[in-house]
Amino acid sequence: MNKFNEIINSGKPVVIDFSAEWCQPCRTMPPILRQVKHRLGDKIRILTVNVDKNATIVQKWSIQNVPTLMIFKNGELKFRQAGVLPASQLIKIIQQHL
Repeated sequence: MNKFNEIINSGKPVVIDFSAEWCQPCRTMPPILRQVKHRLGDKIRILTVNVDKNATIVQKWSIQNVPTLMIFKNGELKFRQAGVLPASQLIKIIQQHL
């Protein structure tokens, strides 16, 4: 949990992908996140959190659906949405917080 807090307190946007191995839609997120990272590079950080292995974080942020995407900057939640987003839409959202 301390490491998670340290990461989200970064000065650059941090995209958190809450997912699970058993979740079919979650499997579509890694290629989308690779596209986003390729496009935005070092301007962002991306972290995937397995909901089955991180109960404390899941409970703290009330994650009820997977995938859930959250964007933090300086420890502040800037965006949250459950479900899969296309790379182009996610990039536009992240660019608002660069």
